[in-house]
Amino acid sequence: MKLVVQVRLLPTPEQAAALEATLRACNDAANFASVTAFTTGDRREYALRKHTYREVKARGLGAQAAQHVIKKVADAYTTLKANARAGNLGSEGCARRIRAESKPVAFRADAAQPFDDRCLSWDHTGHTVSIWTTTGRLKNVAFVGSLDQLKMLALYRKGESDLVCRDGMWFLYATCEISDVPVTEPDGFVGVDLGIANIATTSDGARHCGKGLNAVRHRNRELRRRLQAKATKSAKRLLKKRRRAEARFAADTNHTIAKQIVTEAERTGRGIALEDLGGIRDRVRLRKPQRVTLHSWSFHQLGSFIAYKAARHGVAVIHVDPAYTSQTCSACGHVDKANRPSQATFSCTSCGFAEHADVNAARNIASRGAAGWAVSHAADDAA
Repeated sequence: MKLVVQVRLLPTPEQAAALEATLRACNDAANFASVTAFTTGDRREYALRKHTYREVKARGLGAQAAQHVIKKVADAYTTLKANARAGNLGSEGCARRIRAESKPVAFRADAAQPFDDRCLSWDHTGHTVSIWTTTGRLKNVAFVGSLDQLKMLALYRKGESDLVCRDGMWFLYATCEISDVPVTEPDGFVGVDLGIANIATTSDGARHCGKGLNAVRHRNRELRRRLQAKATKSAKRLLKKRRRAEARFAADTNHTIAKQIVTEAERTGRGIALEDLGGIRDRVRLRKPQRVTLHSWSFHQLGSFIAYKAARHGVAVIHVDPAYTSQTCSACGHVDKANRPSQATFSCTSCGFAEHADVNAARNIASRGAAGWAVSHAADDAA
């Protein structure tokens, strides 16, 4: 299992200037390589290297840094192609997709740059790093992090680390490879229903982040709308600043929810059943205000947080088809649209069972998780 550990660098002003110059040189070279890739059509790493390696090195980059710049460009075009194929840029022929595919991929002057062990070395005892720059090797650049981060970094770091500048602060994102924890046989499943009124509701009845969170989201959305309507330079700067703040807020909230769900599942010896969110934007039919609320939250991020936290504790995770879980009675199995008289209420028209709608849906997801787990493991045993 791969995890990313973020540590903050504390460079001196002279070291910070050298790091800034290095990022600018690397991303200037990346933009040159990107234009070459777009012009020639050679977007694979090996082919692109033939066209650009000498010129990239001539811009003041070392051999390893030049290789990483070219690989970064090739990876960017691979990502662009994958996003287009997955429909993340819109349907074929739409303005957004045409705009993305009709020009070279551009890199910001402060975009992240990867470093391998030839360009970057760690001193875990002294909490310093030695890093290559265009002005020479920088030694004794201090870094800090939490005790858990530093311990994981010292024990499991492997592979590349990315140098990142954000809001005037310097960070290293280091990849750590941790051995997988064996998944224990679950004694049932905790179903998790993702929704609008509550970000996540479990089959145990726990509802995470309801009215309070939605009030914050509504306030942020209204401020964003007013700033977008204003469209001045200062408004655009504030929008950019708020976008990052909102992303951090959402990630922190998702981490908190994921930790609570995984902790409860581990404590009770159960697995976790999640909705399969693939194609949700095409599948779900909602009114415009609800669409805005649903699509403005990263449920995929929440699912990925639950998955990796569960993997670290050996908790089983299974994804199930969420179709009709909100209309199905978790007591008798009767499916009827009339079972949902309101957004928050579930009342079965067949057996009379009543429950909060999100809790009922979560129980159906838990049942499907148990059934799916039994089927998949029966097939494994037969094989």
